[in-house]
Amino acid sequence: MFDGNFRTYVDKVLDPIGIGLSRIGITANALTLAGIIISAIGALVIGQGNLFLGFIFLILTGLPDALDGAVAKASGTSSVRGAFFDSVSDRVTDIFLFSGIAWYLASNEPGRIMMLPVAVMGSAMLISYQRAKAESLGFDAKGGIMERAERFIVLALGLLFSDILIPVLWVMLILTLVTVMQRFLKVWKQATAQLGASADTDDSQ
Repeated sequence: MFDGNFRTYVDKVLDPIGIGLSRIGITANALTLAGIIISAIGALVIGQGNLFLGFIFLILTGLPDALDGAVAKASGTSSVRGAFFDSVSDRVTDIFLFSGIAWYLASNEPGRIMMLPVAVMGSAMLISYQRAKAESLGFDAKGGIMERAERFIVLALGLLFSDILIPVLWVMLILTLVTVMQRFLKVWKQATAQLGASADTDDSQ
């Protein structure tokens, strides 16, 4: 949702920064790698119970993730390899951050509530898989109410206001599952339309 509606405005802010970083020799891959490292540190910090510092590291994780594409564009190094690395790194940072939250809940909350961030992470991975599989089949699976940018924003609120972390995770899970259904239905409709078009072509022959 955020990516589709606000990407143009965000790019206007990020592109000049990307040009500046490119000029001083910072590469897109270096930024992507930095995001992975920062997220790993953030997961450790969150797991140890320092949620406010975890909030800071979450923000720091998002900065390289937001800027690596702008740097690649500014330096003319955009490539399929870079896009692949960026996509994989997004999944890795998600795993680190949600694992850190699961660690924190397992240490501080009773019962099996630590499985809640695991469920959110699994649902988020399903969203990513839907898009990758749909695009490999020639369909568009972008969009939905809870994409990665929205998850970052909502998770940041949960870390900043730790008293509402568990309710925030429940909201994330519900909205992430809604996004799963939105993408499934979007691709299903495209595939159904393609199937109907193929049938019409066969009938006309």
